[in-house]
Amino acid sequence: MKKAVVTGVMKVELQEFPIPQATGDLVVVKIHISPMCTEYKAYLEGEHRDCLGHEAVGEVVEVAQPGAVQVGDRVVVTPLFPCGQCSLCKQGDYIYCKHNYPMQDATMAQYVLKPAWNLFKIPDDVSYEQAALTICGLGPSFGAYQTLGLSASDTILITGLGPVGIGAVINAKYRGARVIAVESNEYRRNLAAELGADGLIDPRDPDAVEQIKSLSGGEGPDCALDCSGAVPAHRLCIDAVRCRGKVAFVGECNTETPIVISRDLLRKGIHLLGSWHYNLNDFPKILEVIRHSPLVDKLVSHVFPMSRIEEAFAVSASQNNAKILLKAWE
Repeated sequence: MKKAVVTGVMKVELQEFPIPQATGDLVVVKIHISPMCTEYKAYLEGEHRDCLGHEAVGEVVEVAQPGAVQVGDRVVVTPLFPCGQCSLCKQGDYIYCKHNYPMQDATMAQYVLKPAWNLFKIPDDVSYEQAALTICGLGPSFGAYQTLGLSASDTILITGLGPVGIGAVINAKYRGARVIAVESNEYRRNLAAELGADGLIDPRDPDAVEQIKSLSGGEGPDCALDCSGAVPAHRLCIDAVRCRGKVAFVGECNTETPIVISRDLLRKGIHLLGSWHYNLNDFPKILEVIRHSPLVDKLVSHVFPMSRIEEAFAVSASQNNAKILLKAWE
């Protein structure tokens, strides 16, 4: 089978690898579409990697034993290799499993091996292209909004309008919330405007916090969601949200964010929440967004055959894009 491999700085190619075989509860999925996420970072760094991608949709083609799926099922391939036995897995919070098996393969390939119990079956009325958005396109913000309890009576601040942030705008508008979006990239600001963002702020403006507050009745938004993983954005969310507001973080960040407990938490009474993805039991709810939101199609900006993998990575690295889909067999 063909699989994408980063071979140097801004160099990626397709190489041949053995097709995995089903064993135990692990089944083989023939990948139809692999959405691109943060893999462009490895592409820019140039460190050799043959394990790219963590989301996909495809068809079950081999099973070793009877289980949750069977040959022919169309499925969503979720991230990681959770154990399926711990309390977190059993309650649907598989993404937080503390016993994840080592990654055995990745999804920028033509086949992948995955636990049967953790594959979402795709309904007949949902296409592969649509189902591909239920993972990192719409998933992180959907899970965060479930925790925040975001509703039509709320104003939400969204920082960072990469594909996850664009998905956050779509999810927020589906719920009827007012959206204030923060982004410096012109392409993505324009896309957020098309999606109906009620306010657009450039984070480079020195009075960004005051602009945000002026767009939300002077008190600040009810909630904030950081999709950027940038420390200045963390501070912007904390500083701008109203007293007793809530801030959720879905953007990956390994840098410390300075927080003063008295000033930022006690005296504002705000809640800070970490959210990675949505609970497995909420999959039917995210399908409703797919089915009924008139904005969902705008989340995909490019579709590439995997044979043009170099071009796809170059576009992803340019940041002038929303979600990019790779078709594994073209």
